[in-house]
Amino acid sequence: MTIEDLTTRTAAEFPSIRSDLESLVRIPSVSAPAFDAQHLEDSAAAVAQLFRDAGLPEVEVVRVTGPDGRPGAPAVLAHRPAPAGAPTVLLYAHHDVQPPGDAAAWTSAPFEPTERDGRLYGRGAADDKAGIMAHVGALRVLGDELGVGVTVFSEGEEEIGSPTFRTFLETYLDRLAADVIVVADSSNWKVGVPGLTTSLRGLVDCTVELTVLDHAVHSGMFGGPVLDALTLMSRLVATLHDDDGNVAVPGLVATDHAAVDYPEADFRADAGVLDGVRLAGTGPLAARLWTKPAISLIGLDATSVDHSSNTVIPAARAKLSMRIAPGQDPAAAERALHDHLVTNAPFGARVTVTPGETGQAFQAPEDSAAMQAARWAFTTAWGTEPVDLGVGGSIPFIADLAEVYPEAAILVTGVEDPDSRAHSENESVHLGELEKVVLAEALLLARLADRL
Repeated sequence: MTIEDLTTRTAAEFPSIRSDLESLVRIPSVSAPAFDAQHLEDSAAAVAQLFRDAGLPEVEVVRVTGPDGRPGAPAVLAHRPAPAGAPTVLLYAHHDVQPPGDAAAWTSAPFEPTERDGRLYGRGAADDKAGIMAHVGALRVLGDELGVGVTVFSEGEEEIGSPTFRTFLETYLDRLAADVIVVADSSNWKVGVPGLTTSLRGLVDCTVELTVLDHAVHSGMFGGPVLDALTLMSRLVATLHDDDGNVAVPGLVATDHAAVDYPEADFRADAGVLDGVRLAGTGPLAARLWTKPAISLIGLDATSVDHSSNTVIPAARAKLSMRIAPGQDPAAAERALHDHLVTNAPFGARVTVTPGETGQAFQAPEDSAAMQAARWAFTTAWGTEPVDLGVGGSIPFIADLAEVYPEAAILVTGVEDPDSRAHSENESVHLGELEKVVLAEALLLARLADRL
């Protein structure tokens, strides 16, 4: 086996890899409760068959019941034993997808894969059905020369917060045990430059209710001495940031450490920031994204303009999402946010905070043997060294993997790039980059098997 052999095989396999990705995208496997759950069953069955055809002899669709008594979504669990003395690698990806969003905002139908300018568009084309195909493709490329044991875990509920993930790990503890875990659910630095995700921010969210009256009153007769709940909620939310846009909640971990420079022009283009909008926060831009906290107001219950009346609104609710830096304890961050909101209640308004979801941050060791093998594989596949990057978003289950399997090396890789628009309309994967991802994973597995 040589690098040239694997490169040639990857190119030969890629048309079928693309075709199978298109078939997966056509299955609208949205895991949100409001959508037809049968599509998740269809997706799981299709993924299971792909891994059977890729040479894994033990493949099944399984599910567990979560702590709340609700059954989890179907997951695919597959296995191929390791040769004597060889390591076992756990390959993770998820087959569920986000809702399509506004159909009118899509240039092509969300569940009809469409190629434009070298990119394949469709919901799940990048997040994360391309991750599934990266695993399938690498197994096809290596075939009988795989050389390592492989366990596959393709989850069906990642997009709704993986509610049964921890239970799944505990139920299948021995079957999921591995020396190296490859999570294909992140991003590369940009098209042409690979990335290895070495840090992830954690998550704390909550719902805030602010009440100032026991019922609505006429704004002309009572307005003035009493400020409405929406105005007071706005004042409360405004206390979460200082004048520069830094998070102003005391007691949160924040550092200016950033391994790479993220040019502001690139960030503006990647995020679609409008001309004239000033970026928030201070310090290196990459640190503001990866190693400092961020708070967003993601939901607000308010009377719509069309249904408004001349009344002083008595109560308001808001949903806050806070990303926490690596090294931050989620419980401590939750307490800090709660205390800040209650302490800063404007004009003595009654503020109630209901805790929501929390998730641990993640920091990977950068010099493990598995990380060195991954750097070599990515450099070989792309012809340029990978960037060690952080991700501002959260993948809470990675912390669960690290806790349950403390001896395993966790590698967070991905197929996305800044133009992929995961979770948004016109999601896409760059087909040339996907081929490199398949090659890189095949090289990595071969390296871990000590065959390259």
